[in-house]
Amino acid sequence: MNPKFIIFTGPMFGSKTTRLFAALDRYKYQRRNIIAFKPKIDDRYSEANITTHSGASMPARIVEHGSDVMNFMKHHHEYDVIAVDEAFMLKGISCVLIDLFRQGKTIVVSSLDLSATGNAFEEVTAMFPWATHIEKCPAVCTTCGADAFYTHKKIEDLAEITVGGAELYEPRCWSHINFLKEK
Repeated sequence: MNPKFIIFTGPMFGSKTTRLFAALDRYKYQRRNIIAFKPKIDDRYSEANITTHSGASMPARIVEHGSDVMNFMKHHHEYDVIAVDEAFMLKGISCVLIDLFRQGKTIVVSSLDLSATGNAFEEVTAMFPWATHIEKCPAVCTTCGADAFYTHKKIEDLAEITVGGAELYEPRCWSHINFLKEK
């Protein structure tokens, strides 16, 4: 079976992690060996599980850097599907996942692609050329209800990567995102 490199990307609240879970569920039915990773700094709903905004959850290994994934995989060859949630938060993850894909592992990623200031996350964009499937997952604009492809930060002066949920961020469409008009 040929490996796949699947990326679910888009703004906050676009159901990226829900789609990741659906893909992993399919691999479970295929009796594939799955391992999931999440960034240590993402403790919004759980410290030990990948959790969707709607409450679905699955266990994950906690990592701080992309190299932590590679170090784990060096000793656990039995896994043939590697899932990473919120990949943009993990420095060095793109090189690791590309290397694992080249070794024949299937990769499934969910991640923001743009920051709330309109900057592309380099770790994610570095993976795009290797992807066998990229799905842009729109949310619903909180202002007008249109498809939202951008994340709006409600509070100024947040760091480029600040972990949070609806208290800090909301999805916005092209007409209602500020950073498009600022550049």
